[in-house]
Amino acid sequence: MAKTCLGLDLGSIAIKVAQVKMGRGGSVQLTAFGVEPVLPDAIVDGTIMNQGAVVDALRTLVTRLGLKQKEVALAISGHSVIIKKIFVPAMTEAELEEQIPWEAEQHIPFDKNDVEIDYQLLTGKNPQGQAEVLLVAAKKEVVRDYTAVAREAQLNPVVVDIAAFAVQNAYEAAYQAPGPGETVVLINIGASLSNLNILLGGSSAFTRDVATGGGAFTDEIKRQMNISHDDAEGIKYSATEGRTTPQVDRLLTQIGDQMAGEFSKSLDFFLASHPETRVSRIVLSGGGAHIVSLHHAIARRAHVEVEVMDPFRKMTVADPARLDPAFLQAHAPQAAVVVGLALRTPGDKFQ
Repeated sequence: MAKTCLGLDLGSIAIKVAQVKMGRGGSVQLTAFGVEPVLPDAIVDGTIMNQGAVVDALRTLVTRLGLKQKEVALAISGHSVIIKKIFVPAMTEAELEEQIPWEAEQHIPFDKNDVEIDYQLLTGKNPQGQAEVLLVAAKKEVVRDYTAVAREAQLNPVVVDIAAFAVQNAYEAAYQAPGPGETVVLINIGASLSNLNILLGGSSAFTRDVATGGGAFTDEIKRQMNISHDDAEGIKYSATEGRTTPQVDRLLTQIGDQMAGEFSKSLDFFLASHPETRVSRIVLSGGGAHIVSLHHAIARRAHVEVEVMDPFRKMTVADPARLDPAFLQAHAPQAAVVVGLALRTPGDKFQ
């Protein structure tokens, strides 16, 4: 059984680390999971602004969890990442690998010398018999900054994934890959950036990063109620537990509808080019997944069931004394990216 990586999710609010152990028959055991806050603005919109603060938080978390494993998988997202599906003439794997840099020049709006490029040959073909390829490009400076954090914390980065694909990996391990003709929308809601990934028949058909997240709720509560950021955060999380007021309810409903509108634009864009497609379910993850008004707004616009992802649902826990079930349940939606990363093995290809 191949050894998996240590999952490392560098978020703008907190760092998450997860470690799993693969068993026979595809069983998965959770051996470690932890969350460590980072200083405000240490990571902004996926860009590391304060490397020292991020490294310190990571070292603290690894030490607290008592982890010895060094190989880590990280995820990036945002404007530094481009994901495109392209069609290329049928060719051998060796020929495709040689051709990809030239194809990337035609489809990626960055200088090819400034990006890391990867690809995955898909099963689809167009009417002309050309092969479908998933092409990914990420700015070298962002990849370098993320891997530098891991190395400075005495870890060895061996996989750099895309956040949307990591969520997909976690979803398929915890639930079931969509069947033929089934469409599932995965929305990972971060603090200021959300990732949307539409799965069609078991593979990613459309991805997009949306520049909004759970922080929008905090900012609007802070502005309209004229209170501190911490107090606004407290009110937001109290509302997720049912402790709220009519004023807060109105605010959350208003913001949730605006955010759902942003997600709807991306979903409508996809459906316009796939008119025969019907969405089966929408699954939320990330720190903003607990906000009930957002669930209602998304469901109302999409006319489809909305649920919250639990990436731990099929896992056994190695040591319940170290991994409190209540802690795991409270942080399950936030763990989607890091669990997806922890399921990766050194050197494998992205989704």
